[in-house]
Amino acid sequence: MAHFILCPFGSGGDVFPFIGIGRCLKARGHRVTVVSMDTFEGPIRRAGLAYESIGSKEDFERYSSNPVLWQPIRGTHLVFQMAGDAVRPFYDALKTLVEPGEPTLMLAAGTVFGARLVREKLGVPLIVVHLQPAVFISAHDTPVFVEGVDVMNKLPRWLKRFLFSLPNPMDLGAGPGIRRECLAEGVPPPRRVHPDWWHSPDGNVVLFPEWFAAPQPDWPHPLYHHTFPMEDLARDATLSPQLERFLGAGDKPLVFTPGTANRHARKFFLAALDACQRMKRRAVFATRHPADLPDGLPDTILTQEYVPFSLLLPRAAALIYHGGIGTCSQALAAGIPHLIMAMAHDQPDNANRLRRLGVGASLHPRRWTGDRIARQVTLLLSNPQVPVNCQRLAELMKQEPGMEPLVDWLEVQAKHGRGIPAPWCSELS
Repeated sequence: MAHFILCPFGSGGDVFPFIGIGRCLKARGHRVTVVSMDTFEGPIRRAGLAYESIGSKEDFERYSSNPVLWQPIRGTHLVFQMAGDAVRPFYDALKTLVEPGEPTLMLAAGTVFGARLVREKLGVPLIVVHLQPAVFISAHDTPVFVEGVDVMNKLPRWLKRFLFSLPNPMDLGAGPGIRRECLAEGVPPPRRVHPDWWHSPDGNVVLFPEWFAAPQPDWPHPLYHHTFPMEDLARDATLSPQLERFLGAGDKPLVFTPGTANRHARKFFLAALDACQRMKRRAVFATRHPADLPDGLPDTILTQEYVPFSLLLPRAAALIYHGGIGTCSQALAAGIPHLIMAMAHDQPDNANRLRRLGVGASLHPRRWTGDRIARQVTLLLSNPQVPVNCQRLAELMKQEPGMEPLVDWLEVQAKHGRGIPAPWCSELS
């Protein structure tokens, strides 16, 4: 048996997949420890996994309450600044979990650069887990980083490769923190955060299906391409009696959510209320931050602090949301249309892929008004091809394998993991 150390970074949609992987590994008899912020300690421990803290709930609230986080480009730069600041907390936590002689494998988000520092310093093998296609800065199928702006894919590849060689948010945001901690530990820092430390020489896992984003010639190797993890803690929760009564009292409702970490969603919900009234539709508003909700909501709208979407969305008419990959996968499985207000990070790229698949539409945040939402939702629900496309993808989701093949692969990596410094790193020493 091996010790698997899991290192997610971000909001619930980034953490829950690691919990799902951890459950499966623990069921195989392995020791599993999740290194995360205290906001997620409860779900991690309820899953039966060991927990190691790298930050308090107050730290998480401070990060997630920054309005810059939801701005294109600037928000991504801020995330990488946070990742650079987190190198030391992750490194210090991880090095205490490594026991000599025990087979150990780290699984980490690409932004957990402290795990890469442990790999280079202590030789512990590392698998980087990629949840979104947007993390692959490909010259062939280039991600869309700003809603409605897909200029990069119109450029020749040689020009894109040149542009990718220039300083980017990873280098500018995370680079100073990485260099500082590398020098403190006597490890040569990477020449570039991307691509040198963005992927792992030991292996990379892709957690979305090929029909959502096909692998490209310039994606990293070795790479294991799996499918959406679909973990939303549903086994630890049920729909509330209030929600069950609401769902049974009329037509399928619309579901609106700005994401678990968004604390600046009042405009989102004000426009949602206006849209529902224009369409005369019932709706569920899901948010962990009730202060964002409009006052005096009618009884045709029910609010929920948290609800497992795998239980709710199959009973909904459409999902209107921020475009996060975890929520996106649940709507694909439910076979319902998507309307996205893509703000930053992977959201514009996810929205672009859903448009290509014929199951969704998007509105720029500046155009997020009740009349436009109502118009787009009405078009999605009235277009006869949209439900056909939604059902086709839902059937594909049913055919996707569970977590067992991924766990089989991870067990092989734990047995044969390399965990030695990369050749470029040796050249620098």
